Amino acid sequence: MAKSFLIYGANGYTGELITRFAVERGLKPILAGRKEAAIRELAEKYGFEYRIFSLEDTAALDGALQEVDLVLHCAGPFSITSMPMVRACLRNKKHYTDITGEISVFEACAAMGKKAEEAGVMLMPGVGFDVVPSDCLAMHLKNRLPTATHLSLAFYGMGRISHGTQATMTMNVGRGGAIRKDGQITPVPAAWKTREVNFGQITKTAVTIPWGDVSTAYHSTGIPNIEVFTVVPPDGLRLMKMSRYLGWLLATGFIQRYLQANIPPGGPSDEERAKGRTLMWGKAIDADGNSVEARQQGPEGYTLTALAALNIAEKILSGNFTPGYQTPAKAYGSDLVLEIDGVSRQG
Repeated sequence: MAKSFLIYGANGYTGELITRFAVERGLKPILAGRKEAAIRELAEKYGFEYRIFSLEDTAALDGALQEVDLVLHCAGPFSITSMPMVRACLRNKKHYTDITGEISVFEACAAMGKKAEEAGVMLMPGVGFDVVPSDCLAMHLKNRLPTATHLSLAFYGMGRISHGTQATMTMNVGRGGAIRKDGQITPVPAAWKTREVNFGQITKTAVTIPWGDVSTAYHSTGIPNIEVFTVVPPDGLRLMKMSRYLGWLLATGFIQRYLQANIPPGGPSDEERAKGRTLMWGKAIDADGNSVEARQQGPEGYTLTALAALNIAEKILSGNFTPGYQTPAKAYGSDLVLEIDGVSRQG
């Protein structure tokens, strides 16, 4: 008999935070991962069941999935770990969610949408800060301007990032950027474009990044031209521009091992998360020059990720899902993010 859902990678920074929030919501996930000591300690702390297996252990993976209805996959880098779990979910007819922001993962899941429909399950990568708030903002703008042909999104996260996020960013350094142009995901140089963004409370210089919405916003809205910006410190912007020329060096095994080994463990403290905020801006334009603009504010990014992921998990477990590949706003509407305490939108 199914027992709720599985959190794989529960011992990571975000997985552990989601586990804590699950306790507060009265949920009873099964915790899972590769590191027995860390998973067992977390499970015993909260009184949850746990399973230990690697994604290469097909028998153990299938056995664990037979106990649940849904997987919330939190073990990155998702470009490496997501497909074994997605294939297992399809094989066992279980719903799949994760907290990725990687374009390649979204596109791979989209390509498997037909198989998910046939299995009667939903594939929804990106149920956290990547990409729930931005996807909802994109859909909101599309609803206000149905003729939109161009979409720009920007976010400003005022808070520290975790070890896992930094590891993924480091792994992708030197790979350049991406936008969507005429419906196609198009490579561009790192830090391809900058612009001043008025977030309402503050104006900051933002730079293009290959954020998940380059993929997902198109699937949600059909808008064919999409750019996503974020605010980075001046040193970070210089490094992004430098990576255009030194990317090949930064991607070598020796340099990657050095960079990965020097990433500090953990993530923001509870106090840091409580003080942090995320600001978001978006603008849609159509071929006649008509435009609409909107802004959103919300909790710190990891807090928002945990709340959004569990909100969607509860919906799926209650039977509120659409089989196939889905984005958050496409499945649940542009106001999905407004269900999260502390999120507001203007425009």
